[in-house]
Amino acid sequence: MTLAALQQVQQEYLLEARQMQALSFAVHIPLVCFGIAFPAMVLFVEWLYRRTGDQVYLTIARRWTRVMVALFAVGVITGTILSFEMGLLWPQFTATFGSVFGLGFAIEGFSFFMEAIFIGIYVYGWDRLSPRAHFLSGIPILITGFTGSWMVISVNSWMNHPGGFGLAGGRVVEVHPWKALFGNSYLWHELIHMYLAGYIVMGFVVAAAYAVGRLRGRWSRYERVALAIPLTIAALAAPVQVLVGDWAAREVADKQPVKLAALEGLPRTQRGAPIHVLGWYTNDEIKYGIRIPKALSFLAFHDFNARVQGLDSVAPGDRPPVNVVRVAFQTMVGIGTLLALLGVVFLLVRWRRGRLPESPWFYRAVALAGPLSLVALIAGWVTTEVGRQPWVVYRVMRTDEAVTGASGIPVGYGVLALVYLFVAAGVVWILRRLAAMPLKAH
Repeated sequence: MTLAALQQVQQEYLLEARQMQALSFAVHIPLVCFGIAFPAMVLFVEWLYRRTGDQVYLTIARRWTRVMVALFAVGVITGTILSFEMGLLWPQFTATFGSVFGLGFAIEGFSFFMEAIFIGIYVYGWDRLSPRAHFLSGIPILITGFTGSWMVISVNSWMNHPGGFGLAGGRVVEVHPWKALFGNSYLWHELIHMYLAGYIVMGFVVAAAYAVGRLRGRWSRYERVALAIPLTIAALAAPVQVLVGDWAAREVADKQPVKLAALEGLPRTQRGAPIHVLGWYTNDEIKYGIRIPKALSFLAFHDFNARVQGLDSVAPGDRPPVNVVRVAFQTMVGIGTLLALLGVVFLLVRWRRGRLPESPWFYRAVALAGPLSLVALIAGWVTTEVGRQPWVVYRVMRTDEAVTGASGIPVGYGVLALVYLFVAAGVVWILRRLAAMPLKAH
């Protein structure tokens, strides 16, 4: 299935268009993680306060509510930019397949507006609603945050494994949006993988802020509780992510074998395919890597002698940029493994000794885990999106067929970078102001 009848747009700024989209995505996706996981953690802490009456929980919940609102506001900016970029940078994609994935974005838009409404009610209602009503007003935030991000992930999974439509003369026909978005077997591992990533990133980033405070001598009961809750969440999610990652890799092996070949730098189709840890792909081989015989066949198909499709199965022009994908993938896996180990250490200490770890080295590791989790998140999305190249819709529409023919891309790229610099400065200023606020419940 291919759109061979679609005329390719002559665009000399294809690379810049892709970089603009990548920049916006890299800025927005950490905010998506907080949108997924942070409201759940705020509600959990409020529930602890309602259950125990402990004022520390109330203080944490109210302070984190302010952070939640600030990050939601920034997410509105970056999400709006992304939505405009979909149409402005990739008009052929949206024009051709809008009837397929449009339902997903419609539900996402509705979810966004409902989320904004209930965030307003939740913030306004702290001192104006009954305790029960206030807590219940936060539940729609969780639901709409889930449905909105679910729709976006559904569209992305469809781009990686398209279905729910037919092609006739280069035109999309017989469209079944529900089948395309919700009957896609590729959706489920992407959805679970992203949701676990949301809790991992949120947990380690929030814990990192309090770990830095611990290293600077701030270690009251407030800091201890505010660190233990997100760190416990991240520590529980990180080891599970390793198992989900194995599931995701096997789905890629089945449905996107060329992406798998690029991830591992496998030049030729073979049985008993090896894995190379680290190394650089050049001249159809991995140099300077650590070779593990037959490991790829086993991990992809649970069979040491399974046949694995190599890069030679497609023309050179249909292959992703191998080293970009390999480095991103190995960065994600390496950091994810370290985060899982850190989580296991934390849980063992909590279980066996009933307290938080005491070593300064542990808190240095937690402080480092925050930014590293963001690196792993972005590396994971680079793996997913760049690994699909040169296709915007896998084996149906190429990226250079989807791009705009406009000539102002470099100017837009520069303006976008400046906008994000100002947004980043504003976020830092707001969060520093919130962190400096006195510790009080009201």
